[in-house]
Amino acid sequence: MAERSQTAPEAGNDMGNEDAIGGNVSKYTVLPSGYCGQPKKGHLIFDACFESGNLGRVDQVSEFEYDLFIRPDTCNPRFRVWFNFTVENVKESQRVIFNIVNFSKTKSLYRDGMAPMVKSTSRPKWQRLPPKNVYYYRCPDHRKNYVMSFAFCFDREEDIYQFAYCYPYTYTRFQHYLDSLQKRNMDYFFREQLGQSVQQRQLDLLTITSPDNLREGAEQKVVFITGRVHPGETPSSFVCQGIIDFLISQHPVARVLREHLVFKIAPMLNPDGVYLGNYRCSLMGFDLNRHWLDPSPWAHPTLHGVKQLIIQMYNDPKTSLEFYIDIHAHSTMMNGFMYGNIFEDEERFQRQAIFPKLLCQNAEDFSYSSTSFNRDAVKAGTGRRFLGGLLDHTSYCYTLEVSFYSYIIGGTTAAVPYTEEAYMKLGRNVARTFLDYYRLNPLVEKVAIPMPRLRNEETEDRRKEKPPPYKYPLTRGPARNHPNGKGDKKSSVNHKDPSNSF
Repeated sequence: MAERSQTAPEAGNDMGNEDAIGGNVSKYTVLPSGYCGQPKKGHLIFDACFESGNLGRVDQVSEFEYDLFIRPDTCNPRFRVWFNFTVENVKESQRVIFNIVNFSKTKSLYRDGMAPMVKSTSRPKWQRLPPKNVYYYRCPDHRKNYVMSFAFCFDREEDIYQFAYCYPYTYTRFQHYLDSLQKRNMDYFFREQLGQSVQQRQLDLLTITSPDNLREGAEQKVVFITGRVHPGETPSSFVCQGIIDFLISQHPVARVLREHLVFKIAPMLNPDGVYLGNYRCSLMGFDLNRHWLDPSPWAHPTLHGVKQLIIQMYNDPKTSLEFYIDIHAHSTMMNGFMYGNIFEDEERFQRQAIFPKLLCQNAEDFSYSSTSFNRDAVKAGTGRRFLGGLLDHTSYCYTLEVSFYSYIIGGTTAAVPYTEEAYMKLGRNVARTFLDYYRLNPLVEKVAIPMPRLRNEETEDRRKEKPPPYKYPLTRGPARNHPNGKGDKKSSVNHKDPSNSF
């Protein structure tokens, strides 16, 4: 790589000259030193002024090499991880080296083979760059901070190329997705606006359940799921969409779950941060997952709204808030895994391990060995820790983490990179696991097998008959005994087929 001038801007965790970064680059053309005139093909144009975009500065090091600076989260210079930008005006076969020089974290999955995402206008499907073209190292030219460099060859002059830290999932995409679901007029899917963000974006709350469970006076077992409190953790949205897609489907398991449970889902807790291209913070620079203890209705309005709803449900004698799961993505670990809480009551602590153990049986990418239970002081303001202390012994609160990069299947050592579909598959498996937890498997066969038909109808349709879409599961013994209280509402019969993953 080319040697930099001693006066070139430097980056580091103390920000250095990054104080000059106040926003995203906007159609910024990089011209060679001393060049005058109109840009030519090969004079790259960088842009990040679009939804969820992030690139704060570009310095040309040589004809082929560029230093790229991540724009810090709005109102908080500490967090610099997410990037998402476009490059255009390229020449065919033009080769470049891009250096991301100001990450705020030193540990990274780039050490383990992770690579940036890329797509172009003629190839709109995101794909990972070859790991052999990506380097992560301490750089003496940037105060020995870690730099991620990747080599790339532009091959189509008319294309606009886009690079990102991980698969983007924007606020607008999310709204279009919910709009499409709402237009289907499903009587078991309800969408409401729980509140608004500081910039007046919607805080959507979804309720997925049989309408009978919402009638006045009905007892409810509630599973509450949240996502994207950290806006740069885009895998959270794909996992959440997998959960939603499965629960609203006509799969027999989904139909049984809707009959017995009420799913409350707030898929995007930080819509402003998502829209702005932040990694961890809200518009005002707050890490919302550290403010559950006392969220402000004006500074943390989305968090405040969700907390008020949860407390309201907790105080309703007809409502049993049984699960809270907050979905995140992890920047240094492989697989999916969970964080849980530590309790003085040993029996409660052991019961808390049941759900992640069941999920491990259903999802090949979920690691129970990476799952941990803690009460770290630094996590005191998180949803998992706060609600774990607020709710009673029949409620279980988890953080579900999924790797930004890959998973390792048990018994192997090869890393399998996550795709958008693989993230959504994990979401489907999370939903599926509630069937095992509540021992509802025997009911699936009743849903899957058609109702008895008249004999002449059977004769007429005999050739058209298909087997039930769900194989009758194997019998398994009871997983645990529930304590007295709200937990007594749960079924005591259990069937399980650990081989049936979706």
